[in-house]
Amino acid sequence: MAINDAAFIGYWKIIDMEVWGPDDIDLVVPGFLEFERVDDHVMGQFQFGTVVGWLDCRLREVGGESFVEWSWEGQNDNDPGCGRGWAKFENGKLVGRLYLYRGDDSAFQARKEFRPSGTGRARRGRTRRG
Repeated sequence: MAINDAAFIGYWKIIDMEVWGPDDIDLVVPGFLEFERVDDHVMGQFQFGTVVGWLDCRLREVGGESFVEWSWEGQNDNDPGCGRGWAKFENGKLVGRLYLYRGDDSAFQARKEFRPSGTGRARRGRTRRG
């Protein structure tokens, strides 16, 4: 059975993290996760504090619950970063865990919101030259 990705798609404001406090989460931009459908895949991005990543997602169902799982690459402070994560719905929120490769991991909660005006999209740390 195909999992409906529509519930995950959109902008999610990170409202709580187990390891980082509100000031750290919103240090650079309001901390967020964002999922979108690109062709036949769910992709996304996130940022909290100085950690920013681009997501390659997979949807799956376990025990009747729908999950989004991802691997990510990006930046952790000024260094390259990567890791993985997962999320599911619980009490109207997106809850899950985000892992930084060879670093911290943290539970998080997020709520669906409209993207704040002026925040734009997280920019990739690399540029391509033609």
